[in-house]
Amino acid sequence: MRAAVLTAYGAAPEPAERPDPVAGPDQELIRVTAAPIVPLDLLCATGTSYFGAPPLPYVPGVQGVGTLSSGARVFFSTSAGMKPGDGSLAELAVSGDVVPLADDVPDELVAALGLSAVAAWMSLSWRAKVQPGERVLVLGAGGAVGQVAVQAATALGASAVVAASRRLTHRSLAAERGATATVDLSTVDGLTERFREAAGGPVDVVIDPVGGVTATAALLALGEHGRLVHLGASGGPTATFSSAAVRSGSHSILGYTNNALTAAQRTQALGAVLAHRCTVTYETVGLDAVADAWTRAGATPDGRLVVVP
Repeated sequence: MRAAVLTAYGAAPEPAERPDPVAGPDQELIRVTAAPIVPLDLLCATGTSYFGAPPLPYVPGVQGVGTLSSGARVFFSTSAGMKPGDGSLAELAVSGDVVPLADDVPDELVAALGLSAVAAWMSLSWRAKVQPGERVLVLGAGGAVGQVAVQAATALGASAVVAASRRLTHRSLAAERGATATVDLSTVDGLTERFREAAGGPVDVVIDPVGGVTATAALLALGEHGRLVHLGASGGPTATFSSAAVRSGSHSILGYTNNALTAAQRTQALGAVLAHRCTVTYETVGLDAVADAWTRAGATPDGRLVVVP
């Protein structure tokens, strides 16, 4: 089969021939129709992730969409880069974790949404337990998680949904998709006050895939019993929180990882995202262009890069 094969840590995978995978016990053989390049793929391929260095060569790709031998369409995930074995950036893949899909959503969109959409939905509904009428602040609203979080917060009944991003195009897009207000993150001056003003008062829930000084400012915008769900560090590996602020507001700082979900939870979350017609910006590329797409995915793309084998 043709696949994107990584032969050196820190490099981009290149198209190459690879032996067809063989499904093991409790696994399905999948003909891949769309596979996204996601931050976890990039991290694992450096050889420096917290999962350890994956054996080389291997095919990256922790998620994708495809068809089974029966013709059924499925979303699937793999452990490529986290454990030995090949992933989804190929014509064929194997997985023991598949989710049946309806026929009314394009494969490429499902792939672009994928586990980022699951994270957005579960951060709000499961970890934050957002309630109708609450005010939600979404940091990094231009990323895949942030884009879906804006739409998910609206679907879950938030009275105010504030989309915060450095880029005007991302803020404008968030407004089109349901954000009631936006905040420019290109300057940190007065961020806490700007967050509260945009929300129309103290914030109840912060979705934080950013970290750093932005998360610090966001926590100070929380009202009584406010919750900050942290699920990424694109803006910095640490954030400083005032002990007095956390205690006096009875705030909760909640970590999130998709790895903590059961298969049933992932299935339910993806189904909810698709049922609410959430979307995300994406671009499709062929397998021959995977090296360039990989490089762009590691920069600041305008949308998710989805490989169509």
